[in-house]
Order: sequence, then structure tokens, then C-alpha cells
Amino acid sequence: LRLVSVLRAILDGEKAAVLKRDHHLPLSFHRRQEELKFNMGLQRLQHRVRQIQAQRDGPTASLQEPQLKTEAKASESELSTLVLEAVKELEAAKQQVLKRIQIWKRQQQLAGNGAQFEENLAPLQKRCENLVEVHFQLHQQVMGASAELGAELVPRLQERLNEVLSSLVRR
Repeated sequence: LRLVSVLRAILDGEKAAVLKRDHHLPLSFHRRQEELKFNMGLQRLQHRVRQIQAQRDGPTASLQEPQLKTEAKASESELSTLVLEAVKELEAAKQQVLKRIQIWKRQQQLAGNGAQFEENLAPLQKRCENLVEVHFQLHQQVMGASAELGAELVPRLQERLNEVLSSLVRR
């Protein structure tokens, strides 16, 4: 524990020295890191939506044999799992966007006291637009797969999707 505390003190000292020399470096680095994290999450979410589409298109063959019916049931279970994971990832991406909006609002408040403030809303707007686009694609897939997902799951998914959109619009 003492070794960890010594290393931490050394790293804190180095961080302070870097901040003193070039005070804007960490902020831009963290912004870039956050942007990359969001873009990766968005790409993962788009991939999930494509997986759902492929899953929906796959089992459309005739279900005459009992083995095919069993495979179709497994496929429906897999589809519902994919949809639930996609909705969960959409909610996580929404939280990232809302966090970024909150940071922007706080920076705007601090600008009233003389702090530097980047007024460019284009990156934030692009995030929101991309998220809404994926939201509508996912909503379309859920509505298209409502027969496979079941009557009890679809209303819950619609409610969660509506909550994502309404919280983005409200904030």
C-alpha cells in the first residue's frame, strides 16, 4: 500500500507538471477519448441493429419439419436477446450524450465568470442526430419483429425506446 501511495504521489506530481506546462492538453485529450468511446459504442449499436435485421431475415424459410420449428424457437430467443442488448446499449449511449450535454451547460455557466468556453454545438448535435437515427432503426426492427418477440416484450421495449427519445428531446 505504501508503494502504491508513493507511485500515486509521483504520478500526481508529473500530472501537475504537465498541466502547468500545457494546461489545455488534458482537456482535449479527454474530449477526444470520450468522442472515440461514443463512436465505438455507436458503431457497436449499429452492428447490433444489422444483426437483428439479419436474424429477422434468416428464419423466414418454411417451417414444415419439427427440427426447423425448434430452430425457429431458438432463433426467436436469440432475437429477443439481441434486441434487449441493443436497447441496453442505446440507453448507455443516451447517458453519454446527456452527460456531454450537462458538461456543455456547466461550461456555459462558467463562461459567465470568465472561463474559456467553446460555443461550437456541431459535435454535440451530430451525436444527438446519430443516436436518434439508430433509435429509429432499432424501433423499426422492434416493430417489424413484434410477432417473433412476443406480446409481453414489445410494450416494454417500446416504453424503453420512447423513454430514450423523450429524455433526449427534454434535455
